[in-house]
Amino acid sequence: MNYRILGRSGLRVSTVGVGTWQFGGEWGRVYTTADVAPILAAARDCGINLIDTAECYGDHLSEELIGATLPGARADWIIATKWGHKFHACFRRDHVCRPADLLEQLEGSLRALRTDHVDLLQFHSGDNAAFATEGMWEAAALARKQGKVRFLGNSIGANDNVFQTDASTSVGADVIQVVYNRLQREPEAGVLPSCLRQNLGVLARVPLASGFLSGKYRPGHVFAADDVREVWMKNGRDALLAEVGRIAATEVPAGVDMAAWALAWCLRHPAVTAVIPGCKDAAQVRANAAAVALDPAPHAHPQHTV
Repeated sequence: MNYRILGRSGLRVSTVGVGTWQFGGEWGRVYTTADVAPILAAARDCGINLIDTAECYGDHLSEELIGATLPGARADWIIATKWGHKFHACFRRDHVCRPADLLEQLEGSLRALRTDHVDLLQFHSGDNAAFATEGMWEAAALARKQGKVRFLGNSIGANDNVFQTDASTSVGADVIQVVYNRLQREPEAGVLPSCLRQNLGVLARVPLASGFLSGKYRPGHVFAADDVREVWMKNGRDALLAEVGRIAATEVPAGVDMAAWALAWCLRHPAVTAVIPGCKDAAQVRANAAAVALDPAPHAHPQHTV
């Protein structure tokens, strides 16, 4: 495994992490501790130390499954979670951004994760009005002062939200999480350059474009009715898959696994610290970790010191 420094936080994270939205039950499968334990064990065995979760992947369900099965010592892991959404049922959630909401959600996360602190607490994809909620960032800073949070971040909802990215230093956020992959390159225009200017750590979420860049699917594929890709991503799906086919034929070297190539493609950008792909089982964790074989030399930028 390769490691980089997560911007000015100073946290040393594996360049490939584990994304855990799927544990919440919105990806066509129900997960239990029996499913999650081997996934996290495989991550540890591969040298992965970064787990990204959220308060609304289920109602703290993903966090509960992680807390119940996390292998080894807590100090061996960098755990990132979020605040800002209240889960009600699959594909139904509300934005909740008041300071009291943040503190309540954080306490729920700590209980679920069975820990007294999280390494990174991120604002969860709120719009600019929510980002400016009175007292919200002050409440986050208080939680940090109390030792319940080590560092703050912002999981921006729009890939081109330069406003929130530029405001990171003023609100005390050290990390930006953003959708970035070969099909969704919008962050390159403004968000990633802003991160470089501020020495922000960058977590690239959805680096496999919700599995489209795995190379497993072809135009016309239909996902399960309870899979988020069928619920939220149906429109334009065939066009995206056709583009994936073109990329596979013209950009992916012969004999190279497309998923590993896609993860390494993200890591080539000088702003990106780590990718956080989802995974359905231990085999996919190992396949994701194998992308480090295609990882370029460490970037010269200080946030990528190994």
